[in-house]
Amino acid sequence: MSGEFYIGYQKEMPPGIAAFLKKRIMQLLVMVAVMAAVLVAVQQPFARATFEFGVVKTFSGIIHEFPYPTLTLDQPAGDREDVARSRYFLVAPGKHGAQSLMSGYDGQNVRLQGTLIYRDDQTMIEIKPGTISQMEHEGAMPGTSETLGVFTLRGEIVDSKRYLGVMKPGNLKPHKACAIRCISGGITPVLCVRDESGNALYVMLAGENGEAINKQVIPFVAEPVEMTGHIERRDDLLLMKIDPVAIRRL
Repeated sequence: MSGEFYIGYQKEMPPGIAAFLKKRIMQLLVMVAVMAAVLVAVQQPFARATFEFGVVKTFSGIIHEFPYPTLTLDQPAGDREDVARSRYFLVAPGKHGAQSLMSGYDGQNVRLQGTLIYRDDQTMIEIKPGTISQMEHEGAMPGTSETLGVFTLRGEIVDSKRYLGVMKPGNLKPHKACAIRCISGGITPVLCVRDESGNALYVMLAGENGEAINKQVIPFVAEPVEMTGHIERRDDLLLMKIDPVAIRRL
């Protein structure tokens, strides 16, 4: 290559320069391939969370309007055999809760259509608007409630719709802006708590009087937090009543 000079408008490069560039290009291609393989190998797999997009099913049960809309069914969620009755979260399409769709149906037997969203032992239905109808003398038995006591928990407040399966990943700071919009729109805020083995516990968050607290938890979404409150078991869902002012960042 010594003494060679290449002018850009010439049809061919001098042989020495051409050989040098071919060697360097091949080295770069190999490096890119190796880097791509390494990135794929170290990347964690997506969570086993599912949104059955485009699949509409029919459900029947009792509506619980407060603090967030849920549906109690006389059937276990997923493969669970430890419960005879399940309570599913309800949401509207998009970044909206189901409060407006469920208004006036509290305690009523209904039939509705929607799409399933699920992760671990948590299940949600995205309701198809216009498909809700009241039934008489049918559906699930009224829901059950049990007070478990006062607990202090550490975890992350997540947007339940995205986290359960609509978006992957649906948590931590990359998802913060979207989670804020969804929770602001009425979607149930859930505290996700993990043990040392990575197993998750999901807890709906409500105010001290059992009221919805979407706006109050917005500043703490997608961040490690600690909170103390009374926990209730409502069918197979957990509800934690807290003072939002006392939420502490970790």
